[in-house]
Amino acid sequence: MSEEEQLIKVFYTCFQKLDWKGMLNCYHEEVFFYDPVFENLEGQQVRVMWEMLLSSAKDLQLSFSNIQVDPASAAEGSSYGSCDWIAAYTFSQTGRKVVNKGKALFTFSEGKIAEHQDNFDLWKWSRQALGIPGILFGWTPFLQNKIRQKARRSLEKFRTRNAPGKS
Repeated sequence: MSEEEQLIKVFYTCFQKLDWKGMLNCYHEEVFFYDPVFENLEGQQVRVMWEMLLSSAKDLQLSFSNIQVDPASAAEGSSYGSCDWIAAYTFSQTGRKVVNKGKALFTFSEGKIAEHQDNFDLWKWSRQALGIPGILFGWTPFLQNKIRQKARRSLEKFRTRNAPGKS
């Protein structure tokens, strides 16, 4: 198993254990993250997102498979990898059960994850998480943008509430 494959395995094993600090140790200091909900996050924003999500997770079950790393890319200076994942949990805002299937894409630098992109179907997620509103309107840019705005507001509130020096 390559170093990059091992890093992906460590990242998702920590994820399974709700160990956000362990996950963050896998990231490069200047990490870039993207998913359909939070969209573009960098550095500290990524760290705060994982702390927020995992510190409030109640019944998360995560599986991952099909870890792949492109060995040819290592010779070019940057390595690329991917894996498939399934996250099952209760969406806290509605109490609805969600089973989210996705694919993660990675770029590695200096032995760490430098870029992490999670791809999943936001409409499929919204149908499960939101019920009827997600079924009827989850495909629309209006509802998808509302989901993104709410996630960003939650992230900012969490960051502010948990900033160093706050008690």
